[in-house]
Amino acid sequence: MCSRAPSPSAAMVGLKPPEVPPTATVKFFSAGTAACIADLCTFPLDTAKVRLQIQGEVRIPRSTSAVEYRGVLGTLSTMVRTEGPRSLYSGLAAGLQRQMSFASIRIGLYDSVKQLYTPKGAESTGLAARLLAGCTTGAVAVTCAQPTDVVKVRFQANGATPDGARRYSGTVDAYRTIAREEGVRGLWRGTLPNIARNAIVNCGELVTYDLIKDALLRAQLMTDNVPCHFVAAFGAGFCATVVASPVDVVKTRYMNAGPGQYRNVLSCLLALLMQDGVTGLYKGFVPSFLRLGSWNIVMFTSYEQLQRAVTLARPAQS
Repeated sequence: MCSRAPSPSAAMVGLKPPEVPPTATVKFFSAGTAACIADLCTFPLDTAKVRLQIQGEVRIPRSTSAVEYRGVLGTLSTMVRTEGPRSLYSGLAAGLQRQMSFASIRIGLYDSVKQLYTPKGAESTGLAARLLAGCTTGAVAVTCAQPTDVVKVRFQANGATPDGARRYSGTVDAYRTIAREEGVRGLWRGTLPNIARNAIVNCGELVTYDLIKDALLRAQLMTDNVPCHFVAAFGAGFCATVVASPVDVVKTRYMNAGPGQYRNVLSCLLALLMQDGVTGLYKGFVPSFLRLGSWNIVMFTSYEQLQRAVTLARPAQS
């Protein structure tokens, strides 16, 4: 995301943009760290989203003892009451592992890949180059980090299993158990819908953030500081939720499914539509937006500030 120097009269909130742009390594490190900070702040909302998305799913074997969740606050309070406060952060270790690999690639390398798609001599980067960069980094990130996402979703959905049964004793046990019972392919379960989801999310999130921030700076409505990043991140979170929610619901159900429950992603989608109708594709929309909106705000503001802090802390090159 390009930076522009603020006008001398503008009040600067946060660190000022450095004269030397941050390197790809700095962006890679800053993106992973910022994503971990955002996850720590918003993980309970993500867990509530997963619980609401899988609610009503037909399980094998069938059970009538499943807990029912109602709304975001209702889901959070029910989890605390029935499973304890720690359940809100179930799967956090896998979530942080995921962000350090996943976000570092899809966010940290976005600007570098965007430049590769930009024709030489072009004054600015076009929309097509931004979309291609978002799809590329999203697909590569998913391919590398999919096992961590599978384990995270399994842990978050764990308390929703009948009679409170626990599938795994810990993160390492989850990796081992999935590989042993479902094969190595089980760790990459749902890769295709996740690639589709993250191609959409990257375009609705990174590209939208890039465009909104660039528009605000070009029109001189705001300067390149925290308020500008806040507004752009909020818009990016809303757009990403609207376009990615249907794919996210299918991805979550498919990744959480046991062996043999669905033949493939399409059968999972058809089962969802037959059971819940089209509205089922937007199950958990409110927690999804609360989570993505707040996650984007924390992540992008942290990302911009971390880039500047690391760059400014580096010794000046003689």
